Amino acid sequence: MFLINGQKQTWLAASDRATQFGDGCFTTARIQDGHVIMLTEHIRRLQDACIKLMITFEQWELLQLEMETLAREHKSGVLKVIITRGSGGRGYSPGSCHSPGRILSVSAYPEHYSRWRQKGITLTLSPVRLGRNPLLAGIKHLNRLEQVLIRTHLDQTTADEALVLDSEGWVTECCAANLFWRQGNVVYTPSLEYAGVKGIMRQFCIHLLAQSSYRVVEVQARPEEVMAADEILLCNALMPVIPVRTCGDKLLSSRQLFEFLAPLCEHPNSL
Repeated sequence: MFLINGQKQTWLAASDRATQFGDGCFTTARIQDGHVIMLTEHIRRLQDACIKLMITFEQWELLQLEMETLAREHKSGVLKVIITRGSGGRGYSPGSCHSPGRILSVSAYPEHYSRWRQKGITLTLSPVRLGRNPLLAGIKHLNRLEQVLIRTHLDQTTADEALVLDSEGWVTECCAANLFWRQGNVVYTPSLEYAGVKGIMRQFCIHLLAQSSYRVVEVQARPEEVMAADEILLCNALMPVIPVRTCGDKLLSSRQLFEFLAPLCEHPNSL
């Protein structure tokens, strides 16, 4: 079901800049027992993205109410929220755009995440690399063609997820998740200054690790460093944390970090 600018409908104006230019941002939240998990963080993410994209969206209280109302109708699910700059004239200039739009939709929670958490996943190196752009790095904007290409290549393999590099060969993220790897008591995660998405669950994991006996470090690393790790795990707001069973040809059996983070990330609203 779609809720577009407060109306239950499935159409969007062809002139909307979301369709013309991918001009907007989005977030994807987990619904659990009728509640939006990490609602405040999802709203903040959208606000930060709108500031960076210079979208003058102001209906934050209404948007939050709509998110909460939709969530109450579902025991579990996935809530996606899109903010678009709205419709405007021909050309790139946003000068004639004065009414940003909001699009909310709910879909079923992915059943395979439970299996992934139990058995772990396989990770392969993607041939598609992310372009480096510090102006857009970190935010979840609507230009997702790189991820579409990554997913298309991944679908041609037997792997579950893809290890993604930027155009300079640095490890950045996965197709639809952030990445951590552990060597001893040190936990590494890619620096996202030039590419990638600063996921909500990634930030939450960094916060948890900073208060633990682990030392967390944001780094620029080559894929060989990740594959040499004692343990690798993925995270996003829906998963929320998944262990990696194999990375390339390497078998990973340790779940020390996963067992620490998983129970804390499953119910972050209670912390």
